[in-house]
Amino acid sequence: MTPAEVAALFRVDPKTVSRWATSGKLTAIKTLGGHRRFRESEVLALMEVPEPKPDEDR
Repeated sequence: MTPAEVAALFRVDPKTVSRWATSGKLTAIKTLGGHRRFRESEVLALMEVPEPKPDEDR
């Protein structure tokens, strides 16, 4: 996936996606032209929000 495609999914700027790659939040694959690409499976896994655990005090 391109940075623009990832950005559209998360509703952020493509520069934010590039920062995520630099910080290690996402793994980027560099093309021969030096562009970043991201694995769809990794992006979708990052999108999954864990379900909140029910409070045991209730």
